[in-house]
Amino acid sequence: MPSAPEPRREQPSTYVVEDRSNPEELNRLQILDRLLTAGMGGVLPEQPDRTIFRRVLDVGCGTGGWLIDLAQTTPTCTLLIGVDANRTFVEYARAQAEAAHVSDRVEFYVADALRMLEFPADFFDLVNHRAAVSWLRTWDWSKLLQEYQRVCQPEGVIRLTEPEWPIAQSSPALLRITELASQAFHQAGHYFTPSRDGITSHLAYLLQRHSLQQVQTRAHTLEFRAGTPEWQSLVEHNRLGFRTIVPFLRKWMRVPEDYEEIYQQMLSDMQQPNFVGTWNLLTAWGHPSPTKDQPVSSSAR
Repeated sequence: MPSAPEPRREQPSTYVVEDRSNPEELNRLQILDRLLTAGMGGVLPEQPDRTIFRRVLDVGCGTGGWLIDLAQTTPTCTLLIGVDANRTFVEYARAQAEAAHVSDRVEFYVADALRMLEFPADFFDLVNHRAAVSWLRTWDWSKLLQEYQRVCQPEGVIRLTEPEWPIAQSSPALLRITELASQAFHQAGHYFTPSRDGITSHLAYLLQRHSLQQVQTRAHTLEFRAGTPEWQSLVEHNRLGFRTIVPFLRKWMRVPEDYEEIYQQMLSDMQQPNFVGTWNLLTAWGHPSPTKDQPVSSSAR
């Protein structure tokens, strides 16, 4: 069984929240895990037969929710490994796996996927990532997809899910704050274009351009109506997320002087009884190229 060695210290991170021990970000990630899995209809809703995935790698696993859910719902998965560059997240994920009684099959390691995935070639049946836009920049895609193909066995699946920003036409404040975030993500290199679909509109093309085979996509639209449990989770996610992201915004753009007013108005708008919000996601997947040993040009983005 392979193991990713623990680094002596954490490497510099491209993650949008610089404070790696921030408890609010840890909380937000737990909420995000639950929102995405429930809103998409499960851990692998587009895959017709999950039993073919015996060995699974989840890259940028965060607090480990997706991998733990997969272990609990798919007993035929015999080895599930999650890697993340944040030691705080990994330690939390390990504790969650213990509590869920799946630590005999689920392992978490501190590792930076942008440096190297320290696993054997052709080892995993499924390589997954969700919301990697929070740490993945446009120029990192080429190397990362090569690594995904290297560690994924030829008949395996490489599966990526990326979100846009949650919006609501009834809240100009929410629209404004997501526009600011989109612009900052573009300035920092996380988005190809300064728009909410600055990554999702490129996702299928990226897989095809990097020689993945039989690329398919599935779009998801999550809806949040005032008074529902999903709505309450979105309110809390936005309350935390648009606070912890402020240092990132200030680093990459001129933040409006009235940002706090916009933020508070967004929270107020979301509490209105007629609030309806939506969140668009895109999952794209494909199989490794038969010629995956051949390097992809660095200009292929």
